[in-house]
Amino acid sequence: MIYYSEGGPERDLKKDEIRTALKNALGRFADRKRVLILPPDITRAHSGAGMITELLWQQLGEKVRDILPALGTHVPMEKGEISRMFGNVPHSLFREHRWRTDIEEIGRIPSSFVSQATGGRLDFDYPVQVNRLLASGGHDLIISVGQVVPHEVTGMANFNKNVFVGCGGSEAINKSHFIGATHGIENILGTTDNPVRAVLNRASELTAGRLPLLYLLTVVSPDREGILRIRGLYAGDDIGCFTQASALSREVNFTTLPARLNKVVVWLDPEEFKSTWLGNKSIYRTRMAIADEGELVVLAPGVKSFGEDPAIDKLIRKYGYRTTPEILALVEKNNDLKENLSAAAHLIHGSPENRFRVTYAAGHLTREEVESVGYSFGDINELMKRYDPAGLMTGFHTTPDGEGFYFISNPATGLWKAAR
Repeated sequence: MIYYSEGGPERDLKKDEIRTALKNALGRFADRKRVLILPPDITRAHSGAGMITELLWQQLGEKVRDILPALGTHVPMEKGEISRMFGNVPHSLFREHRWRTDIEEIGRIPSSFVSQATGGRLDFDYPVQVNRLLASGGHDLIISVGQVVPHEVTGMANFNKNVFVGCGGSEAINKSHFIGATHGIENILGTTDNPVRAVLNRASELTAGRLPLLYLLTVVSPDREGILRIRGLYAGDDIGCFTQASALSREVNFTTLPARLNKVVVWLDPEEFKSTWLGNKSIYRTRMAIADEGELVVLAPGVKSFGEDPAIDKLIRKYGYRTTPEILALVEKNNDLKENLSAAAHLIHGSPENRFRVTYAAGHLTREEVESVGYSFGDINELMKRYDPAGLMTGFHTTPDGEGFYFISNPATGLWKAAR
């Protein structure tokens, strides 16, 4: 059921309007006494979820017993990040999602379903896993908060992904990512009807009645001055709110360019992007807009590692961003990749497939490190002078010496593709 639905390409939902919307939606749950909130982490700071979580805490008060950021495999949030994102919400309410250990399995999706969903490409079964707080924490309301936006694994981010992947265990995370990778990132980006979403929707069906979920979904896009605005807010307990949010996201987060681009420059905010695991949104979200033999320049002053997790970082360094056939062959031959399919999927997603060149200007990685994983090295200081992000807005630009390029100020806010 949909409890609230408001949005449009030109809407700009302000804090007071959102506060009222939350109050109306929560009125249906006035009898609930133990509330768990699942917001995204700092890597989705632009989602509006931090403000919404603070408003929920202000309205629900002591009913909010726990707040569990849906980290997936990301590093835990630091206290300063919690304060920046969630305002005055007490730090004592926040819990760390330990995706390797704090997990409860509440069902399995049979291999026959996965095989059918993937067109026979994969035939493993799929675990429906969540953090123990969701399954056995004694909460009578679980509020999942987040942004719907194009996503490289699930097509469109959020909804039940926030629950079964963001708060899931290692096996579920590994398999969901690998299902998406084998389907093909350019086939999955921006879609809601795909193998990964089919599996997650089946997980929702299997857990209906056990997890008392309320979804609060935002749609966010920049205005003409590059300032992010909340264009939509949708509340509900089933796929209806996600379907509506996805429709608006396609309107405001998709940019279709007239032709493929020879040079794309992407800025990665150092406060948000500290690994290629996160920073490769610069590749995911632009790959369908880059011409054959074109170049993507990634300005990444905050990037200091490849993986968010030490084990995954080690695998990225070992195998590098190779083509899809190469990675699939390596998975077959190497147990360390076979046991970490999300890492294998990431290597596929981050590969330019020998079609275009990626110049990575990472602030804390050496030339040797960058080149060892298959990218070209870029000097961050030189490239920051040539493509100064402080003076650029998303769109077409020309350098003083006549080089044309397309600049993107935050790849996490959309999807860029060429009409031809």
